[in-house]
Amino acid sequence: MSHSQTHPHAPPRDKELIPRAMARAMLALVLTTLVLVTAARLTDRPLIATPPEGEVRLSREILLSGDMAGAATIRDLDGRMIADLTPQEGGFISGVWRVIQRERTKHRVALDGPVALVAYDTGRISIHDPSTGWSADLMGFGADNANAFARLLAK
Repeated sequence: MSHSQTHPHAPPRDKELIPRAMARAMLALVLTTLVLVTAARLTDRPLIATPPEGEVRLSREILLSGDMAGAATIRDLDGRMIADLTPQEGGFISGVWRVIQRERTKHRVALDGPVALVAYDTGRISIHDPSTGWSADLMGFGADNANAFARLLAK
């Protein structure tokens, strides 16, 4: 039984699912990108798309804990509660906690160490895990998410 007999209303398929010209264009794009990145690395071209660096305005070390539902608990280094957030309030903070946990697991370091929240005079906020060297500029996740951590700095 042929294809046309089993599916009388099915349109015939082209031989090529991806046109040859499109595949060549994609290959050219990948190779061009590879050449540009290699040239930039070999010539030590300075990074130009980085957030502006500024002076540290405020810094605070905190202990984060969370769960898969999105709840988060934030304590200072003495164990005093800074915030106890429900899944609706702490979703982003709990997500950052999960990333930190994954990084610490990869680096085989203690899972319960402190992280540093840093506010700069440029208005940017970042989080840094000294045990792994991981850090993130929180402005890259949107103003609402960065403000969730800014409130922790203000408490």
